[in-house]
Amino acid sequence: MTNPSKKLGVIVGVDGDVSEVGMYHMSNDAQYIWYGELLTGPKVGAFLTVNQNDIKIITTVSSEKVVDQQNTVRSKEFDNRFHKDSINRIITLKTKGVIEEGKFQVTSQYVPMIGNEITLTTKLELDIIYGVENDEAAIYIGKSILEGQPIKIPINKLFASHIGVFGNTGSGKSNTLHKLYLQLFRTKYNKSIINTSQFYVIDFNGEYTGEEMFGVDASDKMIYEIATNKDNGIKLPVKKEYLFNADILSILFDARSATQVPFLRRAINLWNEKKFDGDGIAKFVVGTIKKILTSGDAASSDAKDNWISVANSFINNDSLFNELKGLEYHSQRKAYMYMNDGERKYINDKSDMLHEDTVYLNLNQIQDQLSRTFESNNEIKKLKMHLDFQKVHQTSWKSTNIEHLNPLFSRIDTAFSSLEKVIEVVEDISDKYKTLNIISLVYANQEITRLIPMLLSKMIYDEQKKVVAGKEVTKTKHLIIDEAHNILNADYRNSGDDWQDYRLSVFEEIIKEGRKFGFYLTLSSQRPADISPTILSQTHNYLIHRLVNEKDLRMLENTMPTLDKSSYQKIPSLGQGEAIITGNAIQVPIFVKIDKEEKNRPSSDDINLTELWSKKL
Repeated sequence: MTNPSKKLGVIVGVDGDVSEVGMYHMSNDAQYIWYGELLTGPKVGAFLTVNQNDIKIITTVSSEKVVDQQNTVRSKEFDNRFHKDSINRIITLKTKGVIEEGKFQVTSQYVPMIGNEITLTTKLELDIIYGVENDEAAIYIGKSILEGQPIKIPINKLFASHIGVFGNTGSGKSNTLHKLYLQLFRTKYNKSIINTSQFYVIDFNGEYTGEEMFGVDASDKMIYEIATNKDNGIKLPVKKEYLFNADILSILFDARSATQVPFLRRAINLWNEKKFDGDGIAKFVVGTIKKILTSGDAASSDAKDNWISVANSFINNDSLFNELKGLEYHSQRKAYMYMNDGERKYINDKSDMLHEDTVYLNLNQIQDQLSRTFESNNEIKKLKMHLDFQKVHQTSWKSTNIEHLNPLFSRIDTAFSSLEKVIEVVEDISDKYKTLNIISLVYANQEITRLIPMLLSKMIYDEQKKVVAGKEVTKTKHLIIDEAHNILNADYRNSGDDWQDYRLSVFEEIIKEGRKFGFYLTLSSQRPADISPTILSQTHNYLIHRLVNEKDLRMLENTMPTLDKSSYQKIPSLGQGEAIITGNAIQVPIFVKIDKEEKNRPSSDDINLTELWSKKL
């Protein structure tokens, strides 16, 4: 037999989904013991049940006040004295949904009516509201703040979606992010997850590099500590086609749109078209010097010396270039000349170079040396060699001013020096990554920190699309970005320069289209207002810790349709580890105290200064 419910009052006013309750008693007990159950009293934020025949309308308390029935501020008798039957307590309720036939659903089919009685929401009703279907797989995340009710989130509705975890520093968001996936790997699906899914964690602060992080065995986990200050670190495997991409290199090199971006596009298109080997590129670049020497005044005056300078940087043999350096330009005949056995020789203008000129200038030996140098280099140095010669090639005939490209090449040198330390260029990545891949960027410089997340994200997203497009999804990829505002800041977007928009475009495509390909994004940030609104609005489930910045709060209010006003107003007052969970995975916003792991948690705890300063040296 079901225990009777504790009756509290009756509906005295209805306005849309907001109702007023006249309470039977002035009792303000925070909790009630009712038939052995400890139930939450009618305080702001708590659930109350409106009984309408067999339907139970579930509401939350949004405000309360007292009304003096006998005295008013206009009455002469008003003296603030309390009379037993004078003061009435009025509670305002916000309708959340209904329980019908043992199931909770959000619907506008039923609304409270004047005269409906209000009762405390029982443990059984709370189980229905917070619970999941009996056969639905879920993870335990913590307990509800007001009722202490265990909170489980359905696995399918949460992890097959884009997730946002937001909160100020010290609010507990890093612990929450880790807890979500730790609980997932603790489920009975662990082995199947390892066989069918991959997880990539972009960790800007090195918080998730501990051995036990996420509860994944070392054999199924890889930690990439991307360090630009040392040469012997673990390098991130990157497929050649993604690194040697004009858009990506333009961002890496901070190329200017007027001249530098077109130069890079031409150079990279040629690189991808020709697929140079040593012999191929050597023949191409020696062909450039031959063309310079036979172009007369069509070539710029410094083209020959520029070519020699680049070639000499790759061939450590100055004597090979003595004859080239000794060439003189005859302005009247518009041709280069040299002395051979006392005889003046002219290199023919606008015609193929003679064999004897080639022999005299050591061009065959230079070509052979360049071929060997190219073959002995890694992929990044090969591309660097190609770009250096392309600078000469594209500026030798005055179509491009070399002065416009020199600043770009100073940045290229710096960027390639960093890239060589952190990237391994490979043909295929299908067997390069493990189930859990943590990419720590705490030791990376600014250029690499900006590049790696975008490069990795585009690469694994495109690879997933290739596998899944037009087929059933049998494998999934999950990209987790901590401190996401570092790379998803819409303020950096510069309309009109397409390549500057590339970074955000990559992530906007992922968050718009990723679900259909089994690619899911989890974002964590202390500044949600800095994240592109397009990206934020496409997020399906949110775990929100304490936020106090007005700009952040407005952004959440504008982009989260499932967050009601009363829940929104509580965000600034949440304690450490407390969060509001809202979104597609649950039917109503839930205030939860996220369980904190004692040992296996991110290295993001606040530093205890007095403990540190108390240690004996």
